[in-house]
Amino acid sequence: MLSTHKALMVQGTTSDAGKSVLVAGLGRVLARRGISVAPFKSQNMALNSAVTKDGGEIGRAQAFQAFACGVEPTVHMNPILLKPNSDCAAQVIVQGKATASMDAIGFQSYKAFAMPPVMASFEILQSQFETILIEGAGSPAEVNLRANDIANMGFAEEADVPVIIVADIDRGGVFAHLTGTLNCLSQSEQDRIIGFVINRFRGDIKLLEPGLDWLEEKTGKPVIGVIPYLQGLMLDAEDAIDTAQSDDKESELFNIVVPVYPRASNHTDFDALRMHPQVNLQFVRPGDPLPAADLIVLPGSKSVISDLASLRAYGWDKHIAKHLRYGGKIAGICGGYQMLGQRIADPFGMEGEPASVEGLGYLQCETTIEKEKVLTQKTGTLALLGREAPVRGYEIHMGVSTVHGKSPISYKNEGSDNVLFDGLVSEDDVVLGTYWHGVFDSPDACALILQWAGLEKAKQSNLDALREKSIDVLADALEANLDLDLLFPELKLLSKEER
Repeated sequence: MLSTHKALMVQGTTSDAGKSVLVAGLGRVLARRGISVAPFKSQNMALNSAVTKDGGEIGRAQAFQAFACGVEPTVHMNPILLKPNSDCAAQVIVQGKATASMDAIGFQSYKAFAMPPVMASFEILQSQFETILIEGAGSPAEVNLRANDIANMGFAEEADVPVIIVADIDRGGVFAHLTGTLNCLSQSEQDRIIGFVINRFRGDIKLLEPGLDWLEEKTGKPVIGVIPYLQGLMLDAEDAIDTAQSDDKESELFNIVVPVYPRASNHTDFDALRMHPQVNLQFVRPGDPLPAADLIVLPGSKSVISDLASLRAYGWDKHIAKHLRYGGKIAGICGGYQMLGQRIADPFGMEGEPASVEGLGYLQCETTIEKEKVLTQKTGTLALLGREAPVRGYEIHMGVSTVHGKSPISYKNEGSDNVLFDGLVSEDDVVLGTYWHGVFDSPDACALILQWAGLEKAKQSNLDALREKSIDVLADALEANLDLDLLFPELKLLSKEER
C-alpha cells in the first residue's frame, strides 16, 4: 500500500534520461493549476550549485525546479549534495552546509547515517506543500550502489512513494533500458512503479505504438506518455555542459571563450551569454587550444590550485598572455578570479593537499583558502566605463582575497548602510575579476560587461524570460502527452480550459 502523501518520484534508466527536466515541467503543470508543489532530490552529485536565501547550498537543478514551481528554493529540496574535488573524492554538503570531504568508499559507509536528515527534509517539505516531485539520481539499476541507498529505490521504499521510470529514446535501446532496469529491481521495488515515460521521441508515433504495446504486455506496466523531442529550450543543466546555441544569431558575433578545466564549476554562469544573439560562446575542453576570441572568461573551480596547474599544463596560460598582447580582455569568476591574482594558498588542504602557488599575476590580489565557506545571495551595482548597472548574483567560495585596486561591484548587506565592494579591475582596465556567480544573468550588467569587453552596441538578453517561456513550452508538451490522472490520482487537476 503506497503512502497517502501526495508525492511522485521520477527515476531514470540512465543519467540524463530527462529526470530533472520532467520534474521541472511537472512542477509548472501543477503550479499553474494552483497546486502548491516543491521539488526534492535526496542526493545530488554536481559542481553546479545555487545558494538559498538563508545561506545554504543546493544543486542548481533543484533551484531551477523551484523556479519552475514558483517557490523559493530551500536546503530541504536537496539535503545531500556531493561536489567532486577529484575523481575519487567529494565534499559532502548536508542540508546546505559542508560537513566533510570523503572518498567514494567512505561515502558508501556514510550513507547508512544519511537517511535521517534526508527523511527530515522530506517531511518538512510535506508539511509545507500539497505535493512533492522527487528526482532520483543516476539509475536504480546500479545494483552495486543499492546498499543503504538514499537516492533511488532505497528512498522510495523508506518514504513509501510511487515511482515512474523515464528513458531517453534518442539514445537508442529504450525498450532494453526499461525492461532491463525493471529486472534489476526487487519485487517490492517493481510493485511501486506505476508506469514508464519515454522521452525525446522524434517522428510518427504510430511507428512506435507496436513497441509500446509489447512493453506494456511484457512488463504489466503502462506507458504513461511519450514526450516529443523539444529543441531550443533554455533549461538549467544539472551538471553536463550544454554547448547548444540558439539558431537566432546575428551574422557578426562577439567571440567569447570559456576554458573548461577538470573541476570547473557553475558553468550555468554562461547560459545568458550562450543565448545572447550577439555572442558566439565556445567552451574549450581540457587540452584543446584556445581559439581566437574577443573575451576569455575563466569559470569557477572546485579545486582552484589543481585546476590552475591543469590550465598551465594545457598551455592555456600562454594563450591567455598572447590574447592580452593582441588587445583581448579577460574576466574571471570566483575560482577564475583567484587564478588571475598574484598567489593562492591552501594552508589547511581544504581543496587538496596543502599548497601555495603563484597565480597568473594579472590582478593585484592574493587569496587564502579558509575553512568556512561563504554562501550568500547579493544585489548591488556594477561600475565600468564610467557607467553603472544593477547586478545580482551569489557567492559560493572558501577563498578570502586581499585586493589592491579598484573594485567593480559595490553593495550593502541587508540591514546595514555600509558600502562594501567585490572584485577587482586591473590598472590597465583589461582584466576583471569577481566572486559573484550569475552576473551575466542581470541584463543591464551583462550588456555593460560586453561593452567593457569591446562589444560597443551590446543588446540586452533576458535569461529569466527565456527560462519562463521554455518551462511553459515544456509544461504544454507534458500536458498534451502524459496521462496526468494516472500520475496524480489524488489531486484534482483542472484542464487548461477550466483554469
